[in-house]
Amino acid sequence: MKKVIAVKTNEDYSLIVKFDDGKIKRFDVKPYLEQGIFKELKDRDYFRKVSVAFGTVQWENEQDISSDTLYIEGKGISKSEFEDSEIINANADLINQQVEESLEFQAEWQGD
Repeated sequence: MKKVIAVKTNEDYSLIVKFDDGKIKRFDVKPYLEQGIFKELKDRDYFRKVSVAFGTVQWENEQDISSDTLYIEGKGISKSEFEDSEIINANADLINQQVEESLEFQAEWQGD
């Protein structure tokens, strides 16, 4: 499974996504905007609050799109198009915190 390492939102409800294998893809979110939990993404301010979490993209209210979907359905773009954009990088501290919380939960769940 490819992991997302950075993401940028565009005004046309697309994402520019960088993966851990170096590929950069544009993913169109518009087809999802009328479906259930994704309707909230129609709010442009909320849409811009995307973050990188657990190797994929996620919003505050837990909407996410799998990295496999982003990778397979995304259209390849040039590196310069990505580098010229403001990006949201995976925050190492946040990732470490999430991993620690996940391990703590797993330990509690297993009764350790």
